Amino acid sequence: MDSTTATSLWDEVTGTQPDPGLWVVIATLVAALAVVVPHRPWRIARNAVTIAHEGGHGLVALLTGRRLTGIRLHSDTSGLTVSRGKPTGLGMILTAASGYTAPPLLGLGGAALLGAGRITLLLWLATALLLALLVMIRNAYGALTVLLTGGAFVLVSWLAGPQVQAAFAYAVVWFLLLGGVRPAFELQAKRSRGGAGDSDADQLARLTHAPAGVWFFLFHMVSLCSLIGGGRWLLEL
Repeated sequence: MDSTTATSLWDEVTGTQPDPGLWVVIATLVAALAVVVPHRPWRIARNAVTIAHEGGHGLVALLTGRRLTGIRLHSDTSGLTVSRGKPTGLGMILTAASGYTAPPLLGLGGAALLGAGRITLLLWLATALLLALLVMIRNAYGALTVLLTGGAFVLVSWLAGPQVQAAFAYAVVWFLLLGGVRPAFELQAKRSRGGAGDSDADQLARLTHAPAGVWFFLFHMVSLCSLIGGGRWLLEL
């Protein structure tokens, strides 16, 4: 690749693209709701939220100086991120708190990019993050899930036209914003029935001596505020 081609590619990735029509924004919102709200489609789509959840754990573990040893994604939409380092302290707390907050915050960041017209940049950044995550996956199902997700981004980024790219990007961001709300409520309901005794909220309670309810409040506040803020950017309100 010569310098002219590289410069042209860089300009294309970092440049702005026209905003889609309001009908596209509304249609992708409706499509995301149709995936997140009903149980059956959510049962499948929740795998994508798990990718963001475990990726959040992994990224924050690295940023706080922990050694990330591997990530596993399971067919029941659960996951496991293993890192080594001090078992207590701020790094461990931030790592544990990053799972349920990662999907809505990624959605908020995506909404900011779309609000600025950076559709291509969003697609490329998402692809790069998925490729980085793939390196740390340690089971076949997890690798397949990330490959399929990343493949969808690559196909849309390289083969689709601007309108399809815009619709895909908006659908993904709406899904992260909406799908980031539901898991914490599901976990809270499961704990009320006596399950999920070693959840992220319970680990945080042990690490900080603050009740698990405090951490559920944090998860809910982050997801709901991200949805409100991201939704305003997407709808340009």
